[in-house]
Amino acid sequence: MTTRQMKAVIHEYRRLRTLVPLGTLRTKKDYARAVAMLDEIIDEIGEDEKHPMAELADALSVFVEKYEAEHMAIPEANLAAILKFFMNEHGLRQTDLPEIGSQGVVSEVLAGKRELNTRQITGLAKRFGVSPAVFL
Repeated sequence: MTTRQMKAVIHEYRRLRTLVPLGTLRTKKDYARAVAMLDEIIDEIGEDEKHPMAELADALSVFVEKYEAEHMAIPEANLAAILKFFMNEHGLRQTDLPEIGSQGVVSEVLAGKRELNTRQITGLAKRFGVSPAVFL
C-alpha cells in the first residue's frame, strides 16, 4: 500500500468512526451507542448474511460482547432474575418489552409463573445483544 493510499484509508476510517463506534468500548455511553447502531444495522439487514453491512454488524457485535464480558457480569440466576437484571441495566419497565408480550405476560415471567418461548427468547437476545442461551 502506498503512503497516499494509507492516508486515504486513515481519512475514511476516521470518518466512519464518527458514525459507527468501532473499537474498544470504554464507557456505558460507548456501549449504548454501539448497541443502538447494531440494532439499526440488524433491522436493516435482517438475516441477509451477504448484505454489505453484515460484516460491520459482526465487527460491532465483537466489541459489544467484549464490553459485556468485562463490565456486565450476568448473574447466575433464574430467568426472572436475569430478565430483571437486563431491565435494570437498560432502564426498562414491564411495558417496555413487546418481545415478550403484554405487561401481564411479562409480569408472569418475572414472577416465575411462565417460561419464555423461542420467539420471545430470540427477540430478547436480539434486543440486548446477547446469546439466546442467556435466557435458557
